[in-house]
Amino acid sequence: MMNQSNQTMQIDNPNQSATLACRGCGKAMYARILLSYKNMPASAQNFPTADTLSLDKGRDLDVCQCSACGLVQLMGQPVSYYKDVIRATAFSKEMGDFRATQFKQWVEKYQLANQSILEVGCGKGEYLSLLNAAGVNAHGLEHASSSVEHCMNLGLNVTQGYLEGGGTSALNMMQFNGFVCLNFMEHWPNPTASLRHLIEHLTDDAIGLMEVPNFDMIIEKGLFSEFIADHLLYFTQTTLRTLLESNGFEVLECKPVWYDYILSAVVRKRCATNLKFFEQFKLDITSQLQQYISRFPNYKVAAWGAGHQSLAVIALADISAQLAYVIDSAPFKQGKYTPATHLPIVSPDQLTKEPVDAIIVMAASYSDEVAQLIRAQYSKEIRLAILRDYGLEEIKP
Repeated sequence: MMNQSNQTMQIDNPNQSATLACRGCGKAMYARILLSYKNMPASAQNFPTADTLSLDKGRDLDVCQCSACGLVQLMGQPVSYYKDVIRATAFSKEMGDFRATQFKQWVEKYQLANQSILEVGCGKGEYLSLLNAAGVNAHGLEHASSSVEHCMNLGLNVTQGYLEGGGTSALNMMQFNGFVCLNFMEHWPNPTASLRHLIEHLTDDAIGLMEVPNFDMIIEKGLFSEFIADHLLYFTQTTLRTLLESNGFEVLECKPVWYDYILSAVVRKRCATNLKFFEQFKLDITSQLQQYISRFPNYKVAAWGAGHQSLAVIALADISAQLAYVIDSAPFKQGKYTPATHLPIVSPDQLTKEPVDAIIVMAASYSDEVAQLIRAQYSKEIRLAILRDYGLEEIKP
């Protein structure tokens, strides 16, 4: 076997893929096809019988790569049953034991006991029972009607459907605290649409367990036979993270499992960042600035610094009418005015021509240097305060 752990397998092939778009991010593919396999099995599930053998035809597989996100993928149409989950692993006791332990640890680590968990592509319910045994309320989503019927006969909670992009959701208004999707996403022709659909049915901060075949290992061991028509997408840790993070998830863990054949990622639904506390910071700083300025008659106070932070503070704290001018050492700013608040920007020499009683230094990381300069070169009577990230700090004479 060849070791190609740090490079992508590539064959010189005249066929072009430049006109095709990435299934993951929608950007352009590399112009040259990475691999082209002729007369491959048209699917990994539809086995011909003696009666249908003459109808069975091979299929060419073209392996391409996105030039933007790097995702390796097959071009062409998915297999007809790509929405259905078919698991031969259901017959493996070792896999069953592995899943039972994995689910139990996942539920405990992320405090999911008694929470509602959706299995996306639950097949015949092989893992729904194990999820329930791990202490959650498992609900399956499965497209194949025969599998849904089988689940229902077992008393499992399941909905028939598939994560389509747009349209009416089979899950209606249901919301889940978490989800699992095990070796199913590699079949999806439009993973972005499916993931965005999934997001709609997750509560804030919902936890997910997403698994796909490990393309890092396939590359490392040169497993050329791992390319099959059923698997449209071939994920490395990097491309798996990229797809999940660009579709609303924060990746908490990502590692190989099951003899390195599987990439297992734990994700959390990303929510909008709460910035409401900024308003309280603004109110506190405004109050401190106004109280400080009010101590000096006729508002004989100047600000030092015409950087973007000071410009914003002057505007947001609404103190422009209480300041004489803004000092800045940069000649290209001098002789102009502060945007929005229209205070004159002057050179430090203005302190000699038009003295002030106090200076508020708002020069970010240069503030201490500016304060030292003022103390060294200008009247010792000038009162100084530095606007720190935590508030206004008066500097002793």
